[in-house]
Amino acid sequence: MIKINPNPYQTCTLCPRQCKINRLEAPFTGLLGFCGESAQLRIGYVGPHFGEEPPITGKNGSGTVFLSGCSLKCCFCQNHQISREGMGVLIADEALFHRIKEMIRAHHVHNINFVTPDQFVPDIFKVISLLRQSDLHIPIVFNTSGYQSINMLKQAEDYVDIYLPDFKYSDTTLAAKFSNCPDYPQTALNALSEMLRQKGFLDSCRDEKEIATEGVLVRHLILPGHTENSINALSTLFIEFGKDLPISLMSQYHPVGHQDDEGLNRSLLEEEFVQVYTHVLDLGFENLFVQFLDKNGEQRTPSPFLPDFRTKKPFGSRV
Repeated sequence: MIKINPNPYQTCTLCPRQCKINRLEAPFTGLLGFCGESAQLRIGYVGPHFGEEPPITGKNGSGTVFLSGCSLKCCFCQNHQISREGMGVLIADEALFHRIKEMIRAHHVHNINFVTPDQFVPDIFKVISLLRQSDLHIPIVFNTSGYQSINMLKQAEDYVDIYLPDFKYSDTTLAAKFSNCPDYPQTALNALSEMLRQKGFLDSCRDEKEIATEGVLVRHLILPGHTENSINALSTLFIEFGKDLPISLMSQYHPVGHQDDEGLNRSLLEEEFVQVYTHVLDLGFENLFVQFLDKNGEQRTPSPFLPDFRTKKPFGSRV
């Protein structure tokens, strides 16, 4: 049975943090949940994005909606301006619906991609309902940290077509150190199991379609200095879900600010990438997307994947 809170922002349990903060009163009390948000919908950017995996990006881009705040708040987050530093603008549900509708009209994006939606899912569900009432039956993507509430995911089943969860950590110590959640590995595995129950593997992998319309694709970002975490995380995914699980191996880590962990103050080394890439090939995953390093063994500086949400086009030219 799905447990539905009639006022989900009043005693907020939308994410696994289970803060139970009254976000409706946040403008008056100043008390915010771990996500850093009140009950007022806030966004950092709406527009086509060309940096996702090919079945998500296609030729016209993925129609991204970057939400402000985050229930995970990794210390190295590349979207730190909106996830950790409070950047973003308030917007009403209907206004966001109209912006998305215009994006579809102007750019013919292949999907609508809600990035870190957990803290605003009641509003996002309303926006999706408005899209469907307007006969805009475009695939809906939830682009998530992997740290999701099962109850929230069950409520999302009828609204979401594609899940793009991260699986960041196999190491509970790293999860605690970098994201303040030692329960991340098990919580993320449970969430991934629920996503797969709902949607199965990404259909573009199953049916060799150019553009995905349903399913799950799991992402893993290799962290500099912590290849053992990546090797164990990928091994865990293989053991739990098998060789057909679609995997996206990402090398785009870029230092943001000064980190206490010295490894996080540099880009990924070529030998680190090769070590993890070799392991994922040895495991035998059949549906693998790989973000290779540049030919010189490094990501470009500045990174094309490091957005600046102070600008009208945070990601600059097409990635």
